[in-house]
Amino acid sequence: MDEQRLIDIEVKLAHQEQALDEINLVLTDQQAQITRLGQVCQSLADRLRAVSGVFGTEARDDEKPPHY
Repeated sequence: MDEQRLIDIEVKLAHQEQALDEINLVLTDQQAQITRLGQVCQSLADRLRAVSGVFGTEARDDEKPPHY
């Protein structure tokens, strides 16, 4: 294998490693954001259930809507 070809392969490998590291950082950040958003949604759902219980507007799952 000639030396220039080996150098080209090493350069490509270095670029791929850098790209993989960048993708890993982005995915890690996205997963953290998804986790935070899930916690916010759960908190909002809990608050909504608490508020609907206070006002007596809790809907039953087996109840048909009034337009049926």
